[in-house]
Amino acid sequence: MAQERHGAITFKGGPVTLVGPEVKVGDQAPEFTVLANDLTPVTLASSAGQVRLISVVPSVDTGVCDAQTRRFNEAAAKLDNAVVLTVSMDLPFAQKRWCAAAGIDQVQTVSDHRDASFGTAYGVLIKELRLLARGVFVVDRNDKVTYVEYVSEATNHPNYEAAIEAAKKAL
Repeated sequence: MAQERHGAITFKGGPVTLVGPEVKVGDQAPEFTVLANDLTPVTLASSAGQVRLISVVPSVDTGVCDAQTRRFNEAAAKLDNAVVLTVSMDLPFAQKRWCAAAGIDQVQTVSDHRDASFGTAYGVLIKELRLLARGVFVVDRNDKVTYVEYVSEATNHPNYEAAIEAAKKAL
């Protein structure tokens, strides 16, 4: 049974339960399997040897998640040899439609809807809602976690500048 952390974050002011361990700076990045917009599997190993900035959102169809994905899309254009992923529980088809409408072309949106593999490996699966909590992880070329932010209130923005700076330092 996966570890549960009650009250680690709130969602619209109410405490929720996160499933999975709390990932910390210095940890070996957990492996995961999510789905690309064309339903092909994407894993941590898919981008081996590159820096990964992993942006986690509850749903791209909400205002803060939209803004977060757009902000990291802008940053991705300036991060050479880095992969920027946005992970959510949205269906791959919805992510593809949203990206086309929003002009997102630097970030790869991936779906954790099938197995919640990312959510449980990185401790961001909200048990009560089967959504992912907002967060950002930076993983270096050697698969070490160099930056972690679990946003304490799921409806708030992450610290964009700190995450982008961490990705630049990991390059």
